Amino acid sequence: MEGGVKLDKWGYKVRTSSDACISAINAFYHEVLTYGRKRTVILEATKHDKDCVLANILAAHVLYSDPSRARSHLQAAESRLEEATSYEKAVFDAISSLICVNRDNDVALELHSKLLKEFPKDLVALKRGQVLCFYMGRPDLSLNLVEQVLPENQGEDYIYGMLAFPLLELNRMADAEKAAKKAFVINKQDFWAQHALCHVLQYECHFKEAVEFMEACSSSWSSCSSFMLTHNWWHVTLCRLEGHSPIQKVLELYDQCIWKELEKVDAVYPEVYLNALGLLLRVYVRGEFDVFEDRLKILASHLTDQSNWYLEWHLDLLTLWALTYTSEISRAEDLLKGLTSRLAKMNKKKQQLMQRGILLAEALFEYGRGNDKQALELLGPDFDANDYKMIGASEEQLDVFNEMWYSMLLNTGQATKAIEALEKRIKQREGVPFLWRLLERGYKMTGKHEAAIAGEKAKALETAYF
Repeated sequence: MEGGVKLDKWGYKVRTSSDACISAINAFYHEVLTYGRKRTVILEATKHDKDCVLANILAAHVLYSDPSRARSHLQAAESRLEEATSYEKAVFDAISSLICVNRDNDVALELHSKLLKEFPKDLVALKRGQVLCFYMGRPDLSLNLVEQVLPENQGEDYIYGMLAFPLLELNRMADAEKAAKKAFVINKQDFWAQHALCHVLQYECHFKEAVEFMEACSSSWSSCSSFMLTHNWWHVTLCRLEGHSPIQKVLELYDQCIWKELEKVDAVYPEVYLNALGLLLRVYVRGEFDVFEDRLKILASHLTDQSNWYLEWHLDLLTLWALTYTSEISRAEDLLKGLTSRLAKMNKKKQQLMQRGILLAEALFEYGRGNDKQALELLGPDFDANDYKMIGASEEQLDVFNEMWYSMLLNTGQATKAIEALEKRIKQREGVPFLWRLLERGYKMTGKHEAAIAGEKAKALETAYF
């Protein structure tokens, strides 16, 4: 390791004499920014130079879910830290704060912000920081991070997709669309920008345009990770569902574009399960579940395996619904107890943040068993799914819990409350036929003549898109 210093993709100094090590580090950067399937390429860098601090600390982060392997790379990085460059030391500090026991998110975010102040061209550090903000439920902080480095990265690949996502999560749709389109001009295969533009089109109820845009992009997704590939198809399928496409088309997309990913030898199963569950719950809430019933049973049989638990709060919550709905009650109870136990071990600050996550978990447990009254009591009278971003979900992913809440209100005779919530939501997304159908039902329950108007609106929208 002595002596050699090379420059990485960003132009920052890395202590190594190995060109192959730097090439593998740069390949890793590309995989991260393109949501690629081969992030483990960073392990090649550690083989080419076992003493490289940057290679080892990046490897430790990638192997975070495999503690013993992660620890060996962390120790390798630590042992050579004195000889590392200032850039490597800053990356080491930032990543160490992410992978330590009882992580303090605020400290980790501050260290990433500090790293980016000194080394603003490191877009992989920006991505790590933004992912952290996502799991904190703080798109405002994510936007701060990207805006901090934007002046140094004007016209750069990937930066505008990373700008677009927090903007859309803050409901700044026009700004998000502008950023995503700018990214698309720079690189049509910026998958995160494609995804952001789809979010905007979907939110604005341009369902057909969103589907056509994403299907035109889809031939470039083969290199994407299991998550990104199936998540993009989740968006396409959800646009079909929201736009009232025939349910058989939704089923076909689920089978061919989401579930089929599991056939690949390098598929990451939980990443597929997350998107599959997210779609199945949407279909269930809409009352069109008959043709999907067997799919959920198959999926739930995989979810009884504890190796799929405690990876993502969002996945765990959806799993609770799937297990209870398919009568795997004891397994669901085990998962819920495990989540509660994990909450108890968190520091006070994290406990306060995740308390809502446990409430939503308990509500989904009851909802899956058909106990709407108990689920509603847990969620309370002023439920808004957007207050639950800390489970690691976007507003589009969370919206199913709002739909679930509206349906439960109607199912338990609380039509007036449901009407109030639905009228507010329809002002934001007037083009969703399902919301008008729910509103029609609420109006009928309260004997309001507006039921006929809502029904006509729903009928018109149901044939407007596909």
